[in-house]
Amino acid sequence: MATIESIQDSYIDYVLTEGSEPKSVYIFAKQNEMTEAEFYQFFGSFEAVEQSIWAGLANKTLAEIKAQEVWGQYSAREKALSFFYGFFELLKSSRSFAIYTINKQPKGFTTPRVFEPLKNIYENFADDILKEGIESTELSDRKFFSKRYKDALWIQFVFVLNFWVNDNSAGFEKTDEAIEKGVNVTFDLFQRSPIDNLFEYGKFLVKNGGIKEKMGL
Repeated sequence: MATIESIQDSYIDYVLTEGSEPKSVYIFAKQNEMTEAEFYQFFGSFEAVEQSIWAGLANKTLAEIKAQEVWGQYSAREKALSFFYGFFELLKSSRSFAIYTINKQPKGFTTPRVFEPLKNIYENFADDILKEGIESTELSDRKFFSKRYKDALWIQFVFVLNFWVNDNSAGFEKTDEAIEKGVNVTFDLFQRSPIDNLFEYGKFLVKNGGIKEKMGL
């Protein structure tokens, strides 16, 4: 009897063996001793199978990191780092499939459809930890810009994913280094900086006439 997991496993085995997706659901189903109806009970297309595999990696990562006893004590930055490390650790066991999927995507600035469910899961997670960070004052609540923090984190995720694909270092240690440096730099930008202080000071002077007085107006 077909299951989500058995279809995913059979699909991964097929594309890695043949180098391309099956020519039809009928052929794929027949080779795996199931009916087309059984396949469509779980998935509407081969793209949907790939989407579910990537989304499954994200969900499994979240389940594992949130089960850690120290999770509740983590800062927003530490939670982001934990997700990155956890996700790419899981991805090691699916590297061939990941590279197959990534290499066949069209180049461009929009998110490929196969990654859309993964992106939704990731952004919901990012939203939650960023809100926590702002509420705890770990992160700066900047008008207009705070809503874009999750976009910066997604860009960082895509960057690390592409870096990992081309990483030939033992144990992908360079990817770990890219995660550490990239996430830390990103969160440094989210935190209060001298520019924020200068901006606040400027608003204060404008509100209280300080600028006009200094200029002799």
